[in-house]
Amino acid sequence: MEDINNHSQNSTLDKLLESTENGVKEFAMKQLDRVQRLTQIGIALSVEKDVNKLLEMILDEAMRFTNADAGTLYTMDDSENCLRFEIVKNLSMNTHMGGTSGLEIDWPPVSLEADGAPNFANVSSRAALTGDVVRITDVYETTEYDFSGPKKYDQQTGYRTKSMLVVPMKNHQNDVIGVLQLLNATDSQKNEVIPFAEEDKDMIASLASQAAVALENAQLIRDLQALFEAFIQSIATAIDEKSKYTAGHIRRVTELTMMIAETINESDSGLYKDINFSTGELEELRIAAWMHDIGKIVTPEYVVDKSHKLETIFDRIELVKTRFEMIKQLKTTEFLNQKVKMLQNGGIKSENFRELEAQHKAELTLLDNEMKFVVQCNTASEFMDDERLERLRQIGQKTYTIDGQEYEYLTEDECYNLSIRRGTLNFEERKIIENHAMVSIKMLRQLPFPKKFAHVPDYAGGHHEKLDGSGYPFGLTADQLALQSKILAIADIFEALTAKDRPYKSPMKLSQAVGILKKMCDQNHIDHDLYRLFIESGVYKKYAEKELNPEQVDVIEAEA
Repeated sequence: MEDINNHSQNSTLDKLLESTENGVKEFAMKQLDRVQRLTQIGIALSVEKDVNKLLEMILDEAMRFTNADAGTLYTMDDSENCLRFEIVKNLSMNTHMGGTSGLEIDWPPVSLEADGAPNFANVSSRAALTGDVVRITDVYETTEYDFSGPKKYDQQTGYRTKSMLVVPMKNHQNDVIGVLQLLNATDSQKNEVIPFAEEDKDMIASLASQAAVALENAQLIRDLQALFEAFIQSIATAIDEKSKYTAGHIRRVTELTMMIAETINESDSGLYKDINFSTGELEELRIAAWMHDIGKIVTPEYVVDKSHKLETIFDRIELVKTRFEMIKQLKTTEFLNQKVKMLQNGGIKSENFRELEAQHKAELTLLDNEMKFVVQCNTASEFMDDERLERLRQIGQKTYTIDGQEYEYLTEDECYNLSIRRGTLNFEERKIIENHAMVSIKMLRQLPFPKKFAHVPDYAGGHHEKLDGSGYPFGLTADQLALQSKILAIADIFEALTAKDRPYKSPMKLSQAVGILKKMCDQNHIDHDLYRLFIESGVYKKYAEKELNPEQVDVIEAEA
């Protein structure tokens, strides 16, 4: 009998030991699984840079760890001293707002102050202010916090808020940058709401800490990107505003560049059907477009703004006009002196006197005509053919005398500038303007662009290159130019041709601009396939409808 009792006791002890051993193993495996999961989450959090996806991941993992039915994630707004709703989820109610849901949360933020004092009545606000984890078994049975909001929500929806775990998200400096609020831990086997386990506090606090650092890093990257974006746009604005003739040029070139690039991405046939710019490549091209004229920051304003051939800091045609008026006065003085001599000699009624008056009148008329011609030569619209150049040379070589010193009607520099066949820039000034492309490259290559933006200097600096090698600054040919540079070149040319805000020229008609592009295409200056895409896709029309004056748009359908 004693042996039987001993055997029974030993059997019970064995079962107890076995049960304990299994429980310990189960607990250990569960904890190990959680640690491994935390490690995996930490890696995932460090990789994700999209803030909305990151916030979503944080809340989802916290709910999964604790088997919570609902959760809310707040972020700290230091400027407004409040907590802002970022994501709200409720599994049993099938609710998902904020984050990646696309549904905006229009609930008012949680203030961290109430009547000038810290807001400890709100449980999330308290966790943010104190940095402490708050664990509540049943929100209906506590009087420490104001749960009128959750209770009102329950009343409206039929939901029953019960257990709660509120965890502050602290960064590496131990500052609270957000709050995780979890609701209704659930026993999956019994399908009933239970209190959050004590062990969940430390586990979620650890997760929240990892998440806070990852979130802060993502926000820092986003803020740096925003700062960089603002910086390049401020530089572009400064360059545009430097000249009253180019205001808005960079913005329009950027918009047109991206319209062409996006059209290539949409192409499902033809040469570009297999070309698809990634998000990073599009961003790289967009930055290059914003920065393509950065070199103009060192270009003298009198060159950028040169609307007349004699213009420097001021338009020297006024000096020429004054000189011609002075020459007229000199000739009038000479005429009067000769007239006085005739009067003194009694020759006022002579034939010579009448001839002198007629000659003087003819000289003044000729001077007026010559001055008008010189003024015409000074404008950008006048093309100087050989006949006009010869007439200008003859006028310029005429002389007048002051105090025994002989001077030419026009100085050598004035003749040189007035002889410009097209436009207003002489050879040296054109080289100064062209130098902006090289300066752009030099400036951009000094900037520590991240790897994904490594080609910005090349794309930006290549927008004046031509496919036949006749462009600048390097004279690159078609096979040496990236597609992005070719896109930017067409956008830059088309914007310049159609710009409606150049006071020195009338806005060009759309048909004329398209015709010039076609001619440049035939001359192998711009890419033929890009030109065809530009026309056949209708990008030129979309741009014209947005940026051109209605009277400029005289083309319904252009031919490629």
